[in-house]
Amino acid sequence: MKHWIEAARVRTLPLSVSGIIVGSFYAMSQAMFNWNIVLFALLTTLGLQILSNFANDYGDGVKGTDNADRVGPKRAIQKGTITPFQMKNAMILTSFITLCFAILLIYYAFKESYLMYSFIFLILGVLAIASAIRYTVGKGAYGYRGYGDVFVFIFFGLVSTFGVYFMFSKEIDWLLLLPATAIGFLSVGVLNLNNMRDEESDRKAGKNTVVVKKGGEWAKKYHYFLIISAMVLVVLFAILNGFHFDQYIFLAAYLPLISHLMTVRKNRNPKLLDPELKKLALSTFFLSVLLALGLIYFISDLLVTYI
Repeated sequence: MKHWIEAARVRTLPLSVSGIIVGSFYAMSQAMFNWNIVLFALLTTLGLQILSNFANDYGDGVKGTDNADRVGPKRAIQKGTITPFQMKNAMILTSFITLCFAILLIYYAFKESYLMYSFIFLILGVLAIASAIRYTVGKGAYGYRGYGDVFVFIFFGLVSTFGVYFMFSKEIDWLLLLPATAIGFLSVGVLNLNNMRDEESDRKAGKNTVVVKKGGEWAKKYHYFLIISAMVLVVLFAILNGFHFDQYIFLAAYLPLISHLMTVRKNRNPKLLDPELKKLALSTFFLSVLLALGLIYFISDLLVTYI
């Protein structure tokens, strides 16, 4: 069990649900909410993230990308604690469970009234599962061609945030594009940081990530763009949404983000970037929680209620 928990990479899981949290609480702020939708949206997203982690372990393991040159922590197949056969079976099982969660999510969101929406979201679910696997698995793995950033942005930013809100409202609110893009950028930032850390080993293994294609210095500037743009977009969302001053509590999450940017700017040793992965992932989760609370409560009223 210990080895499977390690392979699931628990530290990446809070990041994956950030879009679900923001989209759900935005719906709650407009008097639309259903705990069944929230529950199965969270389970589906967690399933996709765990599946992606298993698939990365499998794909990079069987291709030999995870070798002695890799800077990050050793993965399960690389260490030999889980065999490729076992990991492949785990991917199949996780795919099945995730699809079941997705079907239940679609049922509770649309029931029998919106068959076209149900069909569209079922297709999205299947595509998300396939994309999670194909990132590193197979000869045409898109993560080896530098398209991983696109997948992360679309599914863990736009689809996650917009998708869960649409399940409540059955309509698109374009204002939500701002935090959805911000969460997408921060999620891509985690991937970019991972690729910055593994630049040399990925180059030797033929894994042509964006960092390998563009180089480490370009990747740093790209990283600044992702994180700073995300911070600006959330503030813009708050302004356009008419936030009261105490709803800006989400700004507290900017402190670790700014600290993270300073660390990345000064960094000259890729090995030292590994702790920053956890910091950025948790900062994104922290930001999403505080933003969600700001959407449904005036913080001063909340303090009065509980203190």
